[in-house]
Amino acid sequence: MKPPREQLRDLLRGTVNVHSEEELLRKLEKGQPLRVKLGVDPSSPDIHLGHTVVLRKLRQFQDHGHQAVLIIGDFTALVGDPTGKKKTRPQLTPTEVEANAKTYIEQVGRVLDTARVEIVRNSTWLKALPFYELVKIAATMTVARFLERDDFSKRLKEGVPIHLHEFLYLVMQAYDSVVVKADVELGGTDQLFNLMVGRDLMRDSGLEPQVALTTPILTGLDGHDKMSKSLGNHIGVLMDPFEMYSRVMKIPDPNMKEWYTLLTGLPMDEIDRLCTKMHPKMAKDRLGREIVNGFHAGQADEAAAEWDKRFSKGEVVDPEDLAAPGEIGIIDLVVRTKIPSSKGDAKRLVEQGGIEIDGQRITDLKAVIKVREGMILKVGKKNRFFKLNPGA
Repeated sequence: MKPPREQLRDLLRGTVNVHSEEELLRKLEKGQPLRVKLGVDPSSPDIHLGHTVVLRKLRQFQDHGHQAVLIIGDFTALVGDPTGKKKTRPQLTPTEVEANAKTYIEQVGRVLDTARVEIVRNSTWLKALPFYELVKIAATMTVARFLERDDFSKRLKEGVPIHLHEFLYLVMQAYDSVVVKADVELGGTDQLFNLMVGRDLMRDSGLEPQVALTTPILTGLDGHDKMSKSLGNHIGVLMDPFEMYSRVMKIPDPNMKEWYTLLTGLPMDEIDRLCTKMHPKMAKDRLGREIVNGFHAGQADEAAAEWDKRFSKGEVVDPEDLAAPGEIGIIDLVVRTKIPSSKGDAKRLVEQGGIEIDGQRITDLKAVIKVREGMILKVGKKNRFFKLNPGA
């Protein structure tokens, strides 16, 4: 292991909150591997680069010799995390949760060293938890404390219902920390309150409280909203190398430093040089190669060459101008080209992989496109191209 202060410097890179730095240093100075908890609820089948920010932080702890504890929240996912929601999150069925959980374990292996991670499901202890034990745990917490959380307080002021099971979600997530005896818990900045509840419950249970450490929420391809599959501004970890590289090449220049910092292990002085001294296209190419090689070792050169062939050397010929609103569903956008004769035909084109935007295939029928000047839409097997322009 590196000396504690060197570890601390490395582990604090790209973080937002740490409660507290002094506590983390004291834990590191003990010279024993820390138990570092990350809980993930399998609420959808896919993981994107936004999810990997905190996974990369967990990998850093692994690389410093600490024990990663990955909790698959197969029980808490049935309840639904209310974090950041303006209304109660729909609850999933056990079948949906189980199907998603199977894909998560495969995908996190793209980032973590799975040979050195303790993977547990919180249904192991929560499903068997007697009701009176849950009541005893909940008795250590107060409604007033939970209402300090921004999303709850806003909903209360606006008269939007807050259901009891949403409070119980916080209790269960905090209890996970007690069960695994976490030294550190990781999460995105939207999880800070939940992590702090875990600290409180550990203290009330007679355990040394965990350090709460949060990472930023990654900005998506549009440059302003958080990365989200529903917004169509994401890069999935299972995407093929060409699509992954192509999507990186479309991020706005000002977001490159954020992506370099959170998605690569390059030194900060090199990141500063790439983002300030190098031409943006070259800097973005390096970023794309770093990200692709992280998920598809040795395939970045081929992906970059294919992108260069398609978009730098003129495969896009005679694009027609197409006006579209600043934000539009993919089906409505395809209908505007007048190539499909109906929305049904447009849906089939999307499902069959016949639609690309800036080289990225769009297959999600619910994708919402944020139109930027000069985006290239390709439609159909005959490769009709359209240059998008924000407009009515």
